[in-house]
Amino acid sequence: MNQNTFHKLSYGVYVVSAWDEGRPTGCVANSAMQITSSPATIAVSINHNNYTNGCIDKNGKFAISILAEDTDPAIIGTFGFHSGKDMDKFAQVKYSVEDYMPVIADSCGYIVCRVINKMETATHTVFLGEVMGAEIFGNRNAMTYAYYHQVVKGKSPKNAPTYLPDESADGSPDGEKKEGTVKKYKCQVCGYVYEGEELPVDFTCPLCGVGPDKFIEI
Repeated sequence: MNQNTFHKLSYGVYVVSAWDEGRPTGCVANSAMQITSSPATIAVSINHNNYTNGCIDKNGKFAISILAEDTDPAIIGTFGFHSGKDMDKFAQVKYSVEDYMPVIADSCGYIVCRVINKMETATHTVFLGEVMGAEIFGNRNAMTYAYYHQVVKGKSPKNAPTYLPDESADGSPDGEKKEGTVKKYKCQVCGYVYEGEELPVDFTCPLCGVGPDKFIEI
């Protein structure tokens, strides 16, 4: 079975957020879809290991911030490669409370939902939500999963439904080096790939913020 086939499906890049005892928290998701139009319902898939999963289940509501192609990549690093259990992800991120839920300001817009049902899989919970509010922020292009991989050069968080552990950010097997190309260095935390002759000593990963010691040449 060629798992790369799954990448041909259409995905976006979102931050799914919820309240945690009055504190906002959230995680990156790439599986969100509209199920019906009237009443409008949305389904999102959240890994059991994501701290946000329990917060949604407890509060019965979630918000989806639709990230844009020009959204600061550090937002993906913060919400995709760290746990809300250990840090306040919203501390350094501008957000607003819309329809009583926290949403990312640096996004295309948001959708707020009330959980009306859920389905459990071996690794993920699929929450079905009735839309309570939605709005567009400006005129920006939504970031697709393909754009995130091909342009941002990012890799799926380990808890994402589309995570493939044996691939680099550009879709080639880890360790594969094409003849005649520049050197590539991959972040061992988030999978970001830096291309260049040498990795600068003061380089900081634009996704997760780690230093060059966390990069290996591929």
